[in-house]
Amino acid sequence: MRILAIHSGVHDSSAAAFNDYELLAAVQQERLIRHKGWGAEVPWLAIDEVLRTAGWIRTDVDAIAFVRGYFPTQYYRFPLINELHYVWQRQFGRERTKRDIADLCRRFGIEDTLTFFRPDRFLADNGFRADVPVRFVNHHEAHALAALFFTDWDDALIYTSDGVGDNVSYSMRALKEGKLECFYGDDRWFLPPVPCAGLAYAYAFATEACGFRRLRHEGKLTGLAAYGQPTLAPQLADCFTFGKDGLITAPFKTWDEMGDRVKAICRGHPRETIAASIQKVVEDLTAQSVHYWLKQTGARRLTLAGGLFANVRLNRLLAETMPIDEIFILPPMGDDGLSVGAGLAALLARDGLASWLSKRRRLDNVYLGQNYDDRIDACLAQTTAVRKHDGSPVEIATDMVRQGKAGAVYTGRMEFGPRALGARSIIASPSDATINDTLNKRLERSEFMPFAPYVLEEDAERVFDITPVNRYAAHFMTITCGVRPEWRERIPAVVHVDGTARPQILRESENPLFGGILRRFRDATGLPVLINTSFNVHEEPIVNRPQECRKALVDGRVDFVVTNRAVYTKD
Repeated sequence: MRILAIHSGVHDSSAAAFNDYELLAAVQQERLIRHKGWGAEVPWLAIDEVLRTAGWIRTDVDAIAFVRGYFPTQYYRFPLINELHYVWQRQFGRERTKRDIADLCRRFGIEDTLTFFRPDRFLADNGFRADVPVRFVNHHEAHALAALFFTDWDDALIYTSDGVGDNVSYSMRALKEGKLECFYGDDRWFLPPVPCAGLAYAYAFATEACGFRRLRHEGKLTGLAAYGQPTLAPQLADCFTFGKDGLITAPFKTWDEMGDRVKAICRGHPRETIAASIQKVVEDLTAQSVHYWLKQTGARRLTLAGGLFANVRLNRLLAETMPIDEIFILPPMGDDGLSVGAGLAALLARDGLASWLSKRRRLDNVYLGQNYDDRIDACLAQTTAVRKHDGSPVEIATDMVRQGKAGAVYTGRMEFGPRALGARSIIASPSDATINDTLNKRLERSEFMPFAPYVLEEDAERVFDITPVNRYAAHFMTITCGVRPEWRERIPAVVHVDGTARPQILRESENPLFGGILRRFRDATGLPVLINTSFNVHEEPIVNRPQECRKALVDGRVDFVVTNRAVYTKD
């Protein structure tokens, strides 16, 4: 069965294509529309991109799975009083052209989303077959299933946390003895009023209090937290309560009420203090909740999803303090990963849990976007502003990195999720700490974390505190860990002030160009890591198409671009 899975939420919209359990393609709309975090509309560019990558057209699709999100109003059937209201608004030019279907379900107390949605009209208007079944999936179920599917565990606690999705901010599920039980967060909690209790939203409001953009720059606070003291943590913690039922609650009736309280506490304080304080509150409460549910379920393995777990310091704390044998964080942990979860939920509904569990697998990589290897070299070579260097791409690129230059790797299929993992990455030597400032200036970034390193699998444990608990997660840059003391002064550009780094462990066979440059650099210098930072300018999505790569080179954002065929520099 060919499944098209779609997330059209308020931010980070995406699409994915499955051929039964094979995930053929997945892409965020932001990469195509070139607007970071884009959402609140059906992601048609992403839909057509994953269909093209899978080799399908719209009439090939056998099933469509949605997470509740935004749709044009022509695809809704409203209760009569609302229908008259919209007719009146239309007469005066004030009609809303799109609405969040979850809000409608909640407002009218109706769980069945198809009560409001017209699948026949959606299918007919957009070129799909009329017989294609359409399914809506719970927000946190999609988070949870996507995280669980890419494990091979017999028991697990599946814990999700984000701002809000389908009326709740968390979910807790446990896999045990072939059964999957949801304790909180499925559609049973979708309709009743739920207090605004999202730790991720509190973190977002603290981000705003620091002068940064909410739902965009939370990572800046994660980096800043190491520079401050958590003196505001007691006041911020008073905004929340951890109950005997293992749930985090808050007294606020609206998100704005929470935002006003958080910003009032933060007002007048340095950014470092705010960052350290909200980080401590999030860590303390999340750890308390996770520990409770691990004890309740008896699980020894922990998998995480939802936007809160983009916080790599929090993930490290859980890995190192919880009584677990292994941790895994879904690489597209935020709402961009919901499309993958929606497709997996459709398969679970079709096949049942036993069959679904038997199809699970560990994730090798997230190279799920379009492959432009057949076009990138022609694109770079067609302008006189770019010079091609003949010879071995690996050797030339390595020599340039050793000379202190920063270059971009552009190879194969684009990564899915927020991290650059070697397909659209900037690389540089980790030995010079000043490169953080110079490269950030070239990329117009204001980052407080150091650049992340990547390391070959064979070298990971001798450089970083890699254990059986965090190894799987460290393949996808979703967790920080300690840098061994003997390496900290040798690779300062990738070591944070607290002695940690956010590594990517690489299997060279999965990306021979990316891995080959590192291996040659290691053999020549004795340094087994290179910088890996995302190939993008501040406030722009990661580079996708060849034209975007060429523009970055011509604009001087990087010193060179290396592809599978050649190295290119600005002439």
